[in-house]
Amino acid sequence: MTTTPSSTAPVLPARRRRHARLIAALTVLIGECAEAAGEVYGPIAVAPPDQEAVVVETLSCIRVAMSAPLLLDMARSEDDGRWPEAVVREDAASWRTYAARCALAEAHDAVVHRTASNPGQGPVPLPTVESGARMDLVSAGDEVAACWRDDPEQAVALVRELTAGGELAVDEVLDAAVDATVVCGLLALAEARTTATADPSAAAELCLAAAPHLALAVALASVDID
Repeated sequence: MTTTPSSTAPVLPARRRRHARLIAALTVLIGECAEAAGEVYGPIAVAPPDQEAVVVETLSCIRVAMSAPLLLDMARSEDDGRWPEAVVREDAASWRTYAARCALAEAHDAVVHRTASNPGQGPVPLPTVESGARMDLVSAGDEVAACWRDDPEQAVALVRELTAGGELAVDEVLDAAVDATVVCGLLALAEARTTATADPSAAAELCLAAAPHLALAVALASVDID
């Protein structure tokens, strides 16, 4: 009797499993942002109408701003440790697409004959092929994240368009979009931290402003297009 050998190819996780710790950390941060804002708005809401000065608590605004980057970095490391096969695949795909973007940039340079004496170049040096390849990925992530806020279906179409040539992979574009939205959220929290003492209401508003960015990052980390 003969048997068919089973496939040894690893079963790769869905994105919401691959990034489960990151998604959980983002969810925690969203709740902490709301709680921090509540500690500012709550006392104001219960204060008597004729009370002019209201003492509020801004420590949570400062705490969430300080802890968020470390929490997210730890979550990413934990996700990588849980899915080593996925990390290997992603690294390989990233190298292939990076090489493809470099090759495309080199071919473009050969066509236009870019030189240092090019009068259209201006005083600022143009990016190298390698830095340009990295910038292309960041730019794609920014573009997808911005589009996803307004129209997720259009953003999916944009991802397919960006990855059609093979210079970008679907997962790396989505991951770059996650990074872009997370950075926006962290910047809002950093500003909340610096304004907490002087303007508690502004700090609370910034904590709330960070939450939609973090929620968008959850959506982008969870979605599977293919």
